Amino acid sequence: MPIPHLPLPNMLTGREPDPMAREHALEIAPRIWWVGHHFDDDPFQCHSYLIENGDQSILLDPGSVLTFESTLKKVEEVVPLSAIRYFICHHQDPDITGILPHLDARITRDDAMVLSHWRANALIKHLGLKNLPLICVEQQDWQLDLGAGRTLQFIFTPYLHFSGAFCTFDPTTGTLFSSDLFGGISDNTPLYARDEQDFEAIQFFHEHYMPSQEILRHGISNLETLPIRLIAPQHGSLIPGHLIDYIFNRLKNLDCGLFLLTRTNSNYQRLSNLNRMLREMMRTLMVQRDFSSVANRILELAQPLIPVVGLEFYALTDTDETLHLAPENSFRGQITPAPVECRVFLGMDRHHWSLDHSGPYLITPYPGTALTPTGEPIEQGLILPLFSPQNDLIQAVVLFRLSSPLHIDDEMANILTQLSIPLGVAVEREIILHMMELEKKRSYERSIRDPLTGLFTRYYMHEALHRLSRIHDRDPQASIAILAYDIDHFKSINDNFGHAMGDVTLRVVAHILMDSIRGVDIPVRLGGEEFLVFLIGTPEKTTREVAERIRLRVQHQQFDPPMQERTVTISCGIAFRKAEEPIETAIERADLALYQAKSSGRNKVVVCSGHP
Repeated sequence: MPIPHLPLPNMLTGREPDPMAREHALEIAPRIWWVGHHFDDDPFQCHSYLIENGDQSILLDPGSVLTFESTLKKVEEVVPLSAIRYFICHHQDPDITGILPHLDARITRDDAMVLSHWRANALIKHLGLKNLPLICVEQQDWQLDLGAGRTLQFIFTPYLHFSGAFCTFDPTTGTLFSSDLFGGISDNTPLYARDEQDFEAIQFFHEHYMPSQEILRHGISNLETLPIRLIAPQHGSLIPGHLIDYIFNRLKNLDCGLFLLTRTNSNYQRLSNLNRMLREMMRTLMVQRDFSSVANRILELAQPLIPVVGLEFYALTDTDETLHLAPENSFRGQITPAPVECRVFLGMDRHHWSLDHSGPYLITPYPGTALTPTGEPIEQGLILPLFSPQNDLIQAVVLFRLSSPLHIDDEMANILTQLSIPLGVAVEREIILHMMELEKKRSYERSIRDPLTGLFTRYYMHEALHRLSRIHDRDPQASIAILAYDIDHFKSINDNFGHAMGDVTLRVVAHILMDSIRGVDIPVRLGGEEFLVFLIGTPEKTTREVAERIRLRVQHQQFDPPMQERTVTISCGIAFRKAEEPIETAIERADLALYQAKSSGRNKVVVCSGHP
């Protein structure tokens, strides 16, 4: 199937392509391509865009881990990944930057880079990119020269939706890549806005997502003088030329930052307080990226209206573990079983929840031993389910600690329903960040641990000893002793009993090494049957005793059949690093002592004669 081309007039009229066409890259303007991924029944569609420009091509808002393979497939229908030099990220949220670690691992060209505002880059750096440098658009004089007379302009739109927000404009085609501005939320999102009725999705998105009318108006004033022919937002529908003026004017007069309440309660002050609480909560979720700050601010705002003295979250991770976010762990997250009162709801679909519960909440005896600020036991908890927009399952629950019984009327029930949406976004973001950090730790652990024995690798050895050597140079008491070990006649074990038993032998010896030293010491597998142990701050006499104890434990180790009659022994050479001595030289001296131990009969410990 050929790649669908949407001719230039569609920038003005917006013809909706065949739904099947979304399986491929779509040319929405000359050499500008939609390369996003469409999720069925997802009201929060996200888009990625490609500017085809030879080996200077640009990918805007690359996407998340959920859209990575689809976006990459579409990109490579147009240009190879190696042709992309610039990755423009309009903000730092995972729905557009989650893809970056995957791209970082695939990029081979030296001049590729990520472009964003410094405020976003301050957070994107925590993705740990190794190959893609982070470049600030403001340091590029708010423009990007693509050569051949083509220049992209970056337009600052602060606080829409975060402090460093900006848009990208291509004067050549009149295309504005608007990030969250002009985005929409709809149960049936067309690729192109069709008529003025589609403003409803844009209005809903901006009322809930943008902080205030004044800020929105200021951002639009920075854009309306541009000769825009097509608006390509990150969310919702693309806006063709004939709708642009209408949508500009409507947005300039939109009252943002408020949840729309069903006003069944005649108490005006109560409604005003509820409006203020929700507005401030939404602002907190947009501005604050630290989950602890978000949770504490929500608690502070809710207390005048609800007798709540604390809140905590239980969320399902991708590995079906429960992440507990609570004051006890500073809302940093801890994997722990959820209490049964909360656990039964995690993973439940919305239909089953509605069958068992008449409202968006559950009042239950508090499943804990927390106390109120006055020292009284907390008797009640309010459980609020947070549904995932992807599968409509409860991905997390919020547990509010109540200091006194709570009566929930229609207004409060409506507030809880709407509050669950931004809370769900915040918790989902925290789960994604937690899983990314966990995977980063696992990847690092895999890089520093030998998979067979669990001992450290050469990579970690050089990294750690460089630091420890500098400490030793300043403080002679922080000595470094090197114990070089070799399993005697190891080749005969492989030859007589097979490589599987050879691996068993290596694991057994490694276990003895780790079990015989302290946590501050460093056991390393160099390769084959060769090991190094670095004892930190250990006196010479103790070092000899440790080396001898390890030798004897290996010698007396009983192996399972077929090696039950085989005695395994090891030889050891010891060297003590001298001040200012390169660690490689000290290792060579330990290796020389090991050679002396093996050449003089094996199964013994020899100390290098040149030790201090």
